[in-house]
Amino acid sequence: MTEQQLFEKIKTKKSLLCVGLDPDLDKMPKHLLEMEDPIFEFNKAIIDATLPFAIAYKPNTAFYESLGVYGWQALKKTIDYLPKDVFTIADAKRGDIGNTSNKYASAFFKEMDFDAITVSPYMGEDSVKPFLNHKGKWVILLASTSNAGSLNFQELTLADSKQKLYERVIEVSAQWGSEQNMMYVIGATRTKTLSNIREVLPNHFLLIPGIGAQGGDLNLVCKTALNHRGGLLINSARNIIYANDGIDFAQYAAKAAEELQQAMSQAIERYKKW
Repeated sequence: MTEQQLFEKIKTKKSLLCVGLDPDLDKMPKHLLEMEDPIFEFNKAIIDATLPFAIAYKPNTAFYESLGVYGWQALKKTIDYLPKDVFTIADAKRGDIGNTSNKYASAFFKEMDFDAITVSPYMGEDSVKPFLNHKGKWVILLASTSNAGSLNFQELTLADSKQKLYERVIEVSAQWGSEQNMMYVIGATRTKTLSNIREVLPNHFLLIPGIGAQGGDLNLVCKTALNHRGGLLINSARNIIYANDGIDFAQYAAKAAEELQQAMSQAIERYKKW
């Protein structure tokens, strides 16, 4: 999916919503566990319920990898089931030496046909470039995350420039790709950081986790980071997919997704720049 197509989706659905497909057998409705493929059945129901409100879906591969071959099969069925006009993100957080990254890129872009993959920048340019070599696909680089441990490294001040480490990561990595094939992960609770990053990257899309359960403020994020092309994908997982664990769980997921989409629509109208 191109940047223009993603922007059109935002305008058409008046939404920035990315639904995290993170199925956990311990949390999903118990009646699904009697089915042949409960993971896929759960995902299918969530997709059907939330599709009117979402423009993107983001499976976290850990929830599938932990189940071995069965999990990978459920992930492939999920991706095949998703409509081609929604943006799909493999939240895989890969990043390794070049030949290994080449294989990761082939796995997620060719075999699975995801639109995008999250990548760790720690090993540098040659670990990221193989993902950027796939035309029409996106790298979503980890930059400034909301978890407590992010302070161990991301906020360190560099002696030579007085930059924060995350700022150097963004400054250098922005030269590897463009706003047509690279996005960045910025935690919703890092509002000051988000403001700084939007100044440095006025045209890039940002993937924003942390709204809802982690305490991020939707209106503040939109006010700070919406740009002339939309420029935001805001992820929500637990608040939607686990809104209820009964027989009618999908109806509750739809309601939660609609409420968030409506809030996004209002924020878009208030803060849009197009």
